[in-house]
Amino acid sequence: MSETTHDGTVAVSASVPPDEGMTAARLAEKYGLTVSGARPSLVEYVRQLWDRRHFILAFSRAKLTAQYSQAKLGQLWQVVTPLLNAAVYFFIFGVILEADRGMSREVYIPFLVTGVFVFTFTQSSVMAGVRAISGNLGLVRALHFPRASLPVSFALQQLQQLLASMIVLFAVTAAFGSYPDLSWALIVPILVLQFLFNTGLALIMARAGSKTPDLAQLMPFVMRTWMYASGVMFSIPIMLQDKPDWMGTVLQWNPAAIYMDLMRFALIDGYGSENLPDHVWAAAGGWALLVALGGFVYFWKAEERYGRG
Repeated sequence: MSETTHDGTVAVSASVPPDEGMTAARLAEKYGLTVSGARPSLVEYVRQLWDRRHFILAFSRAKLTAQYSQAKLGQLWQVVTPLLNAAVYFFIFGVILEADRGMSREVYIPFLVTGVFVFTFTQSSVMAGVRAISGNLGLVRALHFPRASLPVSFALQQLQQLLASMIVLFAVTAAFGSYPDLSWALIVPILVLQFLFNTGLALIMARAGSKTPDLAQLMPFVMRTWMYASGVMFSIPIMLQDKPDWMGTVLQWNPAAIYMDLMRFALIDGYGSENLPDHVWAAAGGWALLVALGGFVYFWKAEERYGRG
């Protein structure tokens, strides 16, 4: 189309009529455009997460190093803290309240220390998961990466912390007469299952905490209640032997109690299979798969909303 201007020159203008009936969404699809920050498919999301595996590992290591960087004892606190907790619990529950009933001191002290270390692994993963998104908004808003990388890396950080503490746990159990044998090989599958369970919980709590920051203030009370209900300081079957059977069954089948009891069974000579619920390995695997897969899908469904609003 051309037209003559007031000074006699000819101006040429071109206009391209829009495609009739073509919506914005169809235009975007036609020219290969995608929505910024759109949630990928579940399979693609898993692939992206795998591609970021080196970042996840490096980030977890950096967080672990920085955690105690301002303390004079540094990394020793990751061992000293659960040991101090175990000492306090032993004084209150083992000496004053006599929660060690039915167990000798050679069994009860490793029983208690193992429970504290293993439950702390889950507790720390949950608490880190709550703040995984809300506490790293600058990173989330500045860079494009699968957001599940954050809660997974925090769960991995807690696993590394537990592995460093296991040296002390081995020393405590050996000091009270439980020496390494074939049952200690069970530690590896136990930790794998608990790590999967903890990672699923961290993913669930990361999504919940991203929209409700106050959840971080509530969770310590929830975790403390869970700890008391999981038999960290006492044997559930012995302590509840005069209570209704269903009560002991419910407490023994909760996942925190299952992973602690499996670790005690692996490490402590005087803690036999009679202390474990039936089909305990099936329960441990079921909890791990259910929470890990469910937590991952639950977190992925809100992928495009993290860091916005």
